[in-house]
Amino acid sequence: MPAAVFPPPGAKADLEEGSVLTPRFDAAGLVTAVVSDTDGSLLMVAHMNAEALDLTIRTGIAHYWSRSRQSLWKKGETSGALQTVQEMRVDCDQDAVWLKVTVAKPEDTCHTGRETCFYRSVSLGPHGGKLSAR
Repeated sequence: MPAAVFPPPGAKADLEEGSVLTPRFDAAGLVTAVVSDTDGSLLMVAHMNAEALDLTIRTGIAHYWSRSRQSLWKKGETSGALQTVQEMRVDCDQDAVWLKVTVAKPEDTCHTGRETCFYRSVSLGPHGGKLSAR
């Protein structure tokens, strides 16, 4: 299934105020995807190539590009933790997207068996840098 061809990014004013999605993919062909639950809880950060972005828009199910596997990844396809997109936003210069999703199996959002990939806090200050799980 070929990915949609998104129009190339235009002038700054078009990126910031225009009504056409013209994602600014990086040199690797990716945009950052920030993913939260509909209540605003941060779930994960991933990347999308044009095909993943197109499939997400067309199906309403989150798809990503796995940098480690170098392959398209339908989140939850094997775990059952499918992410149904309720809202998608793009940032001001269209190089990042924010997905607000509902997760079919929230307890499997993270491959570690947690509801978020952001389950550790980093201590701050001159003696900081230690991690603690919450």
